[in-house]
Amino acid sequence: MAKSPAAPPKRETAEILAAYIQKCKLFLADAGIHGLEETVLAAKCRTKKNGSALFQTALESLRKEGLIYKQRRKYYWCAALHCKTGTVVRLSRTFGFVRPDDAEETEDWFIPGKFLLGALPQDRVLIRSIPSRSGKPEGEVLDILEPAPARLTGIIIREDGHLVLLPDTMSKTPIRLLPNKDLSYQEQDKVLAEIVSRGTRHAEHKARVLYSFGSADSAAVCAKALLTLENISPVFPAEAEAEAAALASAPIPAEAYQNRLDLRDTCIFTIDSAESKDLDDAVSIERTETGYRLGVHIADVSHYVKPHSALDKEALARGTSLYYADQVVPMLPKALSNGICSLNPQEDRLTFSALMELDEQGVLRSYTFRKTVIRSRVKGVYKEINALLDGTAEPALHEKYAEVMDMLPILNELCDKRLALRKQRGAPEIETPESKITLNAQGICVDVQPRTRGKSECIIEEMMLLANESAARVAKEHALPFVYRVHDAPSSEKIDALQEGLLRMGAEVPVMTTVQPRTLAEILEKANGTPAAPVIHGMVLRSMAKAAYETEPVGHFGLALKDYAHFTSPIRRYPDLAIHRILSEWCSTGSAEAVQKRFTKFAAKAAEQSSQRELLTIRVSRDCEACYFAEYMRQHLGEEMTGLVTGVTDFGIYVMLPNTVEGMISIRDMGEDKLWTNDHNIRLIQENGSDVYQLGDTVKVICTKTDLSSGNIDFQLVEESEGAASCLSC
Repeated sequence: MAKSPAAPPKRETAEILAAYIQKCKLFLADAGIHGLEETVLAAKCRTKKNGSALFQTALESLRKEGLIYKQRRKYYWCAALHCKTGTVVRLSRTFGFVRPDDAEETEDWFIPGKFLLGALPQDRVLIRSIPSRSGKPEGEVLDILEPAPARLTGIIIREDGHLVLLPDTMSKTPIRLLPNKDLSYQEQDKVLAEIVSRGTRHAEHKARVLYSFGSADSAAVCAKALLTLENISPVFPAEAEAEAAALASAPIPAEAYQNRLDLRDTCIFTIDSAESKDLDDAVSIERTETGYRLGVHIADVSHYVKPHSALDKEALARGTSLYYADQVVPMLPKALSNGICSLNPQEDRLTFSALMELDEQGVLRSYTFRKTVIRSRVKGVYKEINALLDGTAEPALHEKYAEVMDMLPILNELCDKRLALRKQRGAPEIETPESKITLNAQGICVDVQPRTRGKSECIIEEMMLLANESAARVAKEHALPFVYRVHDAPSSEKIDALQEGLLRMGAEVPVMTTVQPRTLAEILEKANGTPAAPVIHGMVLRSMAKAAYETEPVGHFGLALKDYAHFTSPIRRYPDLAIHRILSEWCSTGSAEAVQKRFTKFAAKAAEQSSQRELLTIRVSRDCEACYFAEYMRQHLGEEMTGLVTGVTDFGIYVMLPNTVEGMISIRDMGEDKLWTNDHNIRLIQENGSDVYQLGDTVKVICTKTDLSSGNIDFQLVEESEGAASCLSC
């Protein structure tokens, strides 16, 4: 029996593989758009019989890098075909989005469902441009370079006598289920599943159910499924819970008071919502001969959460607390966030204080940071303090706040001066609708209303902004490694789109050669008081860059500040905890060199992770609340309502009700005999008639359908609302 040829040594194997990779690159790049058949390429590379396996390995390596593409029997050089690599970031039932790896690509590519090639979220893919219908990047998936572990949620339905999975996103087609003997589920259950077999279309995938959440006919169940899919859990690892419990149960040791400024005799108090249990900020204020002395006192979370501890690792992984409806998924266990780190009244608490001096005009003149110990006088409640400020409070409230009553007018006065300075800086005051969701005892959404803000909310916001700005100034002045909160100026493309949109709506637009915060503030001021104001505020917001965390102080466009950071919420935001740790070292050593040596890499890691987790948390929170909106609107099917057109797309128009709930009117339901043209996402124009629906129009609608799983709400136009007049002309 003939012996198989001995395998070449590892070093020789690596050299042969590298040579094949280099030759494939050379020959395919030279072939350009014509490509080469595999046999021709093998011959050019002088592939020997015993080297065919390495040749195939070289091809696969280049394919996974997105450098070559195989179609039928030919290989092509991707650069010649103008292909790009990217990651699938979002899927719906009829389309998806891919984020290109190329940093110069600022927009995600829209991929129609038929061109997705069965791709799933987080798959790394090869994409090529196709003609766009909207003017924005549009493409097709040519290859799945690196498939991601695929989990998805959906509803169990019955089709042809079999239970199948109807995904919440990804496709309109149910997916075949493989049996799981260890789990029982039934029709209409919301489930978590994993893809165990892939096809080239979503309908060809096969899945196995991993977990059943229960009936999909519940917003709470649908929200839980969304959280689980993103690995967001209210449950902490046992080690982290144990650390938190040990810290919370132990009294503050005597040595913890050492080297701290004792402010227990200073009148300090918290102001939060009535429901808040994690009270991480408190304030103190007094008038001085030159202006004001303000103290912002923040729970010293960094004293308890030490670097590399189980608590710290879990807090970094979570990045931030997540809030939706009446629920919270905290960044830290409640034993800390609601216990030893919560600035409860009449209890000693360790804090990190920003002590600031301001002049008579409210201008920040000096600031220092000290480790402190405080004893809050009272748990202030926004609603109660608003009543005290506007003179409608009952005598019982005057008694409750007796110790701090003298401070309220001073805080109010300073707030007014800070607001005037903000306006003077030209910071745009963007108003976005926030929703207050009310649940009954069974956890069902029974009401949705706009969340309103009173003066006390404004006071606390302005005082926190001062502390945040002071923290950033300290870091910048001493060149400390830091986690800044940054907000870039809008891109020229987005400003051009904003200007064009406003002009098409008939709004007055200032000259925008060089865009400054004041420019956008002027647009908002002119829109305020008009029915279209909510739409214009939304357009301005979408034109702006996303805020993020970075290690360089590039400033905050939206606040019109050169220096800004997040210092005031270390219980619920990791970047705040990170800069507490950095500033603690600075206060202790006074050595910028020591701080740089210890925290430079940490600051970069914290900034990157915090930015990523914030984006995820915002999206998931929004999606969870959409489930509750749909649950609420299910109780109002068939009712007539008046709303505002807030979005125009190729598929229809979005309408927002006065209670902040938004639904869509499908273009299919806007008249079977009517053809529509989308005019730059500003208006839908009837091609064979006179109807026009524009951003800012008021329309009458009825709610026809709700889907709790997706949070989608369907509206239909009421006949008399056709041809609605623009709100700008109302």
